[in-house]
Amino acid sequence: MTAAVPALAAGGEGGPEASGGRRGGVARWVVQPLACVLAVVGSLVYVHVADVSDSEQRSLGIPNLLTLLREHMTISLAATVLTCLIAIPIGIMLTRGPMRRYSKPVITVAGFGQAAPAIGLIALGAVLFGIGQMGAIVALTVYGAMPIIANTVTGLDGVDPRLVEAARGMGMSSFATLVRVELPLALAVIVAGVRTALVLIVGTAALASFTGGGGLGQLITTGIKLQQNVTLVVGAILVAALALFIDWLARVVEIVAAPKGL
Repeated sequence: MTAAVPALAAGGEGGPEASGGRRGGVARWVVQPLACVLAVVGSLVYVHVADVSDSEQRSLGIPNLLTLLREHMTISLAATVLTCLIAIPIGIMLTRGPMRRYSKPVITVAGFGQAAPAIGLIALGAVLFGIGQMGAIVALTVYGAMPIIANTVTGLDGVDPRLVEAARGMGMSSFATLVRVELPLALAVIVAGVRTALVLIVGTAALASFTGGGGLGQLITTGIKLQQNVTLVVGAILVAALALFIDWLARVVEIVAAPKGL
């Protein structure tokens, strides 16, 4: 009986700190997606009660919003997939053999893409690949490369060298050691980088509308051009809500992808 007292006093199981931590965890998992849903529903209700023109009512109608959402997610997911296909192999190569010495310079150069103004990258993509989604996808791919490359290098460098040596001592090849030992242990860090890149890409994809790429940013563009404040505000809210919801969803995937028992 007396042994349980210090545990409770120290915030053990059933103590106030533990219960506060559980409440904080529930709030973290429930409040963010709920806030996103409420923001979207509130925006749609506001459109119906606000004094808007017929053209504005059509642009903010459910069918048009679903079309813009599909365009937005097409651009975002295509850019994210391309970024992963390019950035993860680059990160792996920067932890192998003589390429290791170039890891810091390459990460620095890759950071230029994220440090540059996003609208400038999208405009450059439109110049090189024409008006439309292709230029925006290429620009967003460059914009999202930095966190994935950096996290891939960090995750692989963080693997215990003794585990790698043990795997090689068991006769595993370098490739087998990478696939069966290093990547699984670094997966959580790599997924965290993908999550960061995905949120950046989803938020920045709103700028694709300035170069004819479509997406939810089209509402913002239309609101600015035609001075339609309701369209502008609703577009901004929908883009922010989508980015926050994707951040929450990617965090769930990040936790699921984490190796068990670590």
